[in-house]
Amino acid sequence: MNARDAPIRPKIFNDFSGFLFTGSIASKALSEPGRFGDRRRGRIGLLGGSFNPAHEGHRHVAELARRRLRLDQVWLLVSPGNPLKPEAGMAPLPVRLASAQRIADGKRIVATAIEAKLGTRYTADTLATLRRRFPHARFVWIMGADNLAQLPRWRRWQQIVAGMPFAVVPRPTYNQRALAGQAARRLRWARRAAHLAPALAGMAPPAWVFLPAPQHAASASAIRAAHPGP
Repeated sequence: MNARDAPIRPKIFNDFSGFLFTGSIASKALSEPGRFGDRRRGRIGLLGGSFNPAHEGHRHVAELARRRLRLDQVWLLVSPGNPLKPEAGMAPLPVRLASAQRIADGKRIVATAIEAKLGTRYTADTLATLRRRFPHARFVWIMGADNLAQLPRWRRWQQIVAGMPFAVVPRPTYNQRALAGQAARRLRWARRAAHLAPALAGMAPPAWVFLPAPQHAASASAIRAAHPGP
């Protein structure tokens, strides 16, 4: 039996719980994250995307992850540009950020363009920078099954999963393909049972869960098609 075949026991940090925001810390932690970071503590989910536009499906995913992972916050990371998507049809960043802010509440779900402020273009760089600038936060990367399916196309994807635990939420038509795909196969030894999701923020990466849940059919491409611009 080699190391990969050996049973994996999730390593959980002793301080993964008890990060609820209180007092003066609360007002700071509930504000939009700044580019220079801070010493806030909390269990924070990172949901990145173009949000072109943001819609109720994004809100559904954020709320689902917040509840199932027992997160204090979910940050909607509105990307300045997606290297895997064409620029044609991409609304300006302020427009997309505004749409994300409309589905956020500014407290438990926070829309931010921090990636543009950091000057990072790729997810691997963004996540690494956030870990450095918010050293006391416990981050979980949140993605849809569609992104898990294409994860091997992402730059330094193995660095991404080695640096932060992540949760995968269902997406219509993508789930079986994603769970049978290259990334899921290579990381099957790091997959944790869904009932361990509340502890994911405190696990040492690589660690991930798939969250079986009702799916939301909304898509940004369908919204754009129904409401074409000038």
